[in-house]
Amino acid sequence: MSEVVPLVEMHGISKTFPGVRALSDVNFSLLGGEVHALLGENGAGKSTLIKVLTGALSRDTGDIRVAGNKVEIDSVAAAQTLGINSVYQEVNLVPNLSVARNLTLERQPRRFGLISWRRVNERSRVALARLHLDIDVERPLGFYSIAIQQLVAIARALDRDARVLVLDEPTASLDASEVDMLFQILREQKARGIGIIFITHFLDQVYVIADRISVLRNGRLVGSAATADLPRLKLISLMLGRELEPLSSGRPLAPPAPVGAPLLAAEGVGARHCMAPFDLTLRASEVVGLAGLLGSGRTETAKLLFGAIRPESGQIRLDGQPVSIHSPRHAVSLGFGFCPEDRKHEGLVAELTVRENIILALQTKRGMLARLPYAEQQRLAEEMIKALAIATPDAEKPVGQLSGGNQQKVILARWLVSRPRLLILDEPTRGIDVGAHAEIVAMIRRLSAEGLALLVASSELEEIVAVSNRVAVLRDRHKVAEIAGDAVTRENIIQAIAGG
Repeated sequence: MSEVVPLVEMHGISKTFPGVRALSDVNFSLLGGEVHALLGENGAGKSTLIKVLTGALSRDTGDIRVAGNKVEIDSVAAAQTLGINSVYQEVNLVPNLSVARNLTLERQPRRFGLISWRRVNERSRVALARLHLDIDVERPLGFYSIAIQQLVAIARALDRDARVLVLDEPTASLDASEVDMLFQILREQKARGIGIIFITHFLDQVYVIADRISVLRNGRLVGSAATADLPRLKLISLMLGRELEPLSSGRPLAPPAPVGAPLLAAEGVGARHCMAPFDLTLRASEVVGLAGLLGSGRTETAKLLFGAIRPESGQIRLDGQPVSIHSPRHAVSLGFGFCPEDRKHEGLVAELTVRENIILALQTKRGMLARLPYAEQQRLAEEMIKALAIATPDAEKPVGQLSGGNQQKVILARWLVSRPRLLILDEPTRGIDVGAHAEIVAMIRRLSAEGLALLVASSELEEIVAVSNRVAVLRDRHKVAEIAGDAVTRENIIQAIAGG
């Protein structure tokens, strides 16, 4: 039998940005009539590889073949001419235009030089019928749900005579029934011979829909196999870059697990398209870790408890009493603190000084009418700079000019001066150097010993193991396990993430 020619072949693809090697000699292939899942953590190179294939970025080295023929894809239009189309998580259509206009934008059928709106509508109905959609094509796109908008975007791509369909996180905003509907459509497109590249963080979905899986890590292809031949544990090991081997050094001794009534208890708390209902408790002097792969729901869980995302189900109790945390401001007034993952955009005001950033939370608790005297601001800032060893010449330096580790310390200082009862840390050591990393880990332990309750969300399993009394394990936006005491090991966490 003759060998099947891949629909797409990418050989030796490399791409470098200033100071960053985004892709290094990556090989990737896609067959007609298959769903090929492209997986990897943040910064693995998935988006860069797809942008090279779809003409949004030029490659430094390597070549691309479509149906065996070497091609040059130097623009998005060139990719679309070859039948390569992409649909992103954020639907890149115009919500105030009609469904029909979105479907045929830039490709409206004309008669005597004028757009034939009758033919536009007819063509749109035919395109949507392929996906079993029967909706009013003359209504604005924004009238319909995100799921319908995603399907309209897919119908638009298929209407371009697509041979390759790239789907980037297509299910991120869909519920279970909408995911099932999308997957049925994908299976029908497979049967028509269309090749589908499926980028997602939902591993359960990968094993439902994908025929093959390729894994990128740090810009390199680290594995590619048929889905049936790649067990979940092996897949997670490829993504994390760690095999399941016993640690040479044991888990650092954590303080005894606190006993007594919980400070905070979440019961069935969740939000549609965000996080499935979960239960979680925290006690004073306890560190609870949130572990899971990217997209598992770590940040969503943290924001639900802090009021940055409004819960749609369940109840939160504080000291045994029901509370409705309707905003971050309310959470702060209850004694909560939150250090976000994206410190530059959600945590700091770069143009303000170290002093001004440190006193923000305390000033919020006091209210704008009870302004904190400047001398007191200066005293608190200097105290925190010394206590946390923040590397700054003085408290009046703009915080945006500090290093990443010192910026993280400023956010911690902000909450410490407000004397919180519960501190939520989302990726507290991301993007900081090794020395600052060790200091932050030591600080978490110290704060716990001083009676503070901490919820620590991190993608670094060693970090979670080092600081946590208990670990809540998340997968595909569900809490799937809770591990406590001596059972908190990297191996047990990975087993839980994999579903074992």
